Amino acid sequence: MTSRIPSFNRHGVLAIYRFEMSRFRRTLWQSLVTPVITTSLYFVVFGAAIGSRMGEVDSVPYGAFIVPGLIMLSIFTESLNNASFGIYLPKFTGTIYEVLSAPVSALEIVLAYVGAAASKSVVLGLVILATANVFVPVQIVHPGWMVAFLILTATTFCLFGFIIGIWANGFEQLQFIPMLVITPLTFLGGAFYSIDMLPPGWRTFSLFNPMVYLISGFRWSFYGAADVEVGVSLAATVGFFLFCLAVVAWIFRTGYRLKN
Repeated sequence: MTSRIPSFNRHGVLAIYRFEMSRFRRTLWQSLVTPVITTSLYFVVFGAAIGSRMGEVDSVPYGAFIVPGLIMLSIFTESLNNASFGIYLPKFTGTIYEVLSAPVSALEIVLAYVGAAASKSVVLGLVILATANVFVPVQIVHPGWMVAFLILTATTFCLFGFIIGIWANGFEQLQFIPMLVITPLTFLGGAFYSIDMLPPGWRTFSLFNPMVYLISGFRWSFYGAADVEVGVSLAATVGFFLFCLAVVAWIFRTGYRLKN
């Protein structure tokens, strides 16, 4: 007697995906316009005011050099916020039990929620890239790798945000890791400078910051210059993705903060 392989519930995944994307459209000002305005202010302050007083960094004008870092900063923050709030809200309202009892598998639930959050983050990243071109000329040496790093990073941090949304017991905890952990690590991870500009001791210390590898790999796709080898950056990003995937699998296997 052969076991039947369960079919993929495409309608269930699309229903959740469309619901999350409709929430994105309802909060377009907060989800898209506000990050673009914030990024524009970064360009005004760092690109125009400070960049005009600085020389090139790795043969790249400073205003253009910070573009990948600004995109990554927005991707990190928005991916975490979108994915964590997307799964926390059903927990908070109690509708998560309807999702868990529906004929959708754990993989399909994650695919829908994380896919919607990643879609929002990728759109935001592309909009910020277009905004950056208004202020500085941006060159993309490896466009294929740029898209790959963008999608992989957005998906990874959406998985991380999904974990935070399940772990959090309140709205304060939703903001704890993005504001007090991710944002400082991003600023210390070479978003606005090259770690080669640091003294040897601080540069060695920076190599323990995972954000360095994510930002460095993404910047390499723009200008062909990186603080660390692009292969190491790619391996670090994939490793973080697999780690988050393993944690999500454990959550659904054990029902951690989902079924109690």
